[in-house]
Amino acid sequence: MSLTNVTAHSVQWQSYRSAFEFFKKYLKVTLQLACGLLLPVLLLGVWYVATVQHWLPEQILPAPQLVWSTTVELWQSGDLQFHFATSAKRILWSVSLGVSLGLSLGIWFALSQRAQRFVLPSVNLLTQFPIIGWIPLLMIFLGIDEALKIVAISLAVVSPVLIATFKGIQQVPNRLLEVAQVYQFSKLQTFSKVILPASLPAIISGLRQGVMQAWLALVFVELLASSEGIGFLMVWGRQLMQMDIIFMGIILIGITGFVLDSVLAAFERLARFYATRVGG
Repeated sequence: MSLTNVTAHSVQWQSYRSAFEFFKKYLKVTLQLACGLLLPVLLLGVWYVATVQHWLPEQILPAPQLVWSTTVELWQSGDLQFHFATSAKRILWSVSLGVSLGLSLGIWFALSQRAQRFVLPSVNLLTQFPIIGWIPLLMIFLGIDEALKIVAISLAVVSPVLIATFKGIQQVPNRLLEVAQVYQFSKLQTFSKVILPASLPAIISGLRQGVMQAWLALVFVELLASSEGIGFLMVWGRQLMQMDIIFMGIILIGITGFVLDSVLAAFERLARFYATRVGG
């Protein structure tokens, strides 16, 4: 066999291999998507059968088509966009405040031995209190206005971001720090070029958990003390005894939480890839 034929067969084999790898990745993504949709489709089917067979009264379990028509009606009236935008604005401000505080405290505790010994135990104690335990105290100082909701939701973000940042920085490999010493990096250069990139996956993982906690806290706070937002919309549906509005709110909360988690998971994978490039 000539060298030309060997080269041709090698190129053909590489093309087959590339096509197989692409097909394998495509099949993997398709299976993941199918498995992810299996439970929602199954629940929707059970829901539909339950309403058709009248397993529960319509006042308790509304039909899927009724929930859909209610969603369309609220969308056309503009109420759904208004309440969703209100909740989204609260999440944005709360996550910004909570991440800033959690990130700052996490970096401080990780880089300061004194802070670890004298301050961290007290902060760990305070982060054990649930959001519902803070609300009565916050009402005394902040009232029941928007500040109460922002601060209460942001408290749910601080703990996971703080812990993830602290552990991420603590787990930076020593070999990376030794390389920084060899190149005579300053403290600022060591932090910005070595510590921060290496700990970024852990930080984004904490951010992912914090955003999910904030979303759950948002719904709870709006259910408890609010006149606007998705939580209030569900309270309004309960007062009117319209379960279709409550179901719409539950589905909207679930879909929004899934989208947020998926986006942050993609950022987390990107951060891990970047960290491996830095570590390599």
